[in-house]
Amino acid sequence: MVNKITVVGAGNVGATTAQRVAEKELARTVVMVDVVEGIPQGKGLDQWESAPIEGFDSRVIGTNGYDETGGSDIVIITAGIARKPGMSRDDLLNTNAGIVKAVSEQVKRSSPKAIVIVVSNPLDVMCYVAKEVTGFPRQRVLGMAGVLDTARYRSFLAEALDVSVRDIQAMVLGGHGDTMVPLISYTTVSGIPITQLLDRATLDTIVQRARDGGAEIVKHLKTGSAYYAPSSGAVQMAEAIVMDQRRILPCAAWLEGEYGMSGLFLGVPCKLGRNGLEKVIEVELTSAERVALGKSAEAVREPMKAVKL
Repeated sequence: MVNKITVVGAGNVGATTAQRVAEKELARTVVMVDVVEGIPQGKGLDQWESAPIEGFDSRVIGTNGYDETGGSDIVIITAGIARKPGMSRDDLLNTNAGIVKAVSEQVKRSSPKAIVIVVSNPLDVMCYVAKEVTGFPRQRVLGMAGVLDTARYRSFLAEALDVSVRDIQAMVLGGHGDTMVPLISYTTVSGIPITQLLDRATLDTIVQRARDGGAEIVKHLKTGSAYYAPSSGAVQMAEAIVMDQRRILPCAAWLEGEYGMSGLFLGVPCKLGRNGLEKVIEVELTSAERVALGKSAEAVREPMKAVKL
């Protein structure tokens, strides 16, 4: 348990993230901050009143300012507008870049030693905004995307095989978007290569569904986007950091030569511990996977050029 975790944004993703953090008792105090007056206060109070039933002692509070967030150990940024049907993640670029920039300025001032986990879309570019504005080292700015994309991929595989999701081992790398790279060569079911259990056509269909996972949910909801799985992904990362678990999870990390790339955030296997990013793990890729990862990196670099900081 750490002293304080702040969740920026009290919408569906932020509120669900705050609730999960509190229920896992990852921090003594969970602060939910949002610009809309009354929303974080009301949701925070409602969550705190669930504590006697759910059995957690983490104190949840809501606020419209950053004074209460001061000295946070971890800050999870979920603020931004959600996707609507027909919108790509990149359509959110300009609006959310301004929001994440303003948030990052506040985080730098109020919690200069915090580890930042970015959830806002377009994810990889928003991580870049947060890192540039805060000036934090790469160990303390991470993006939640690969955990979510991998969870979607694993859930679809479990469904196709009619097996427990616990037995699916997999990893999705690359940018959080249409160019993400599920690593079929590293996908197993209790150690059995997935290629022995599913034919290539079925695997290709599942890979494409994983890439379209967010859009599929947006199409159903019509007025919002996913929040249960994204919040779970962010909290899994936070838990790995708080508990110093040294877990290897696919996260958006700032590359400094790994995989032959530098100067961008990209989904790669990361060892997470109490210091945040402990190490980027480089795995051997097939030639097709390496080409796909390169294309994914280019898809991330393009919108980065459009960001004005």
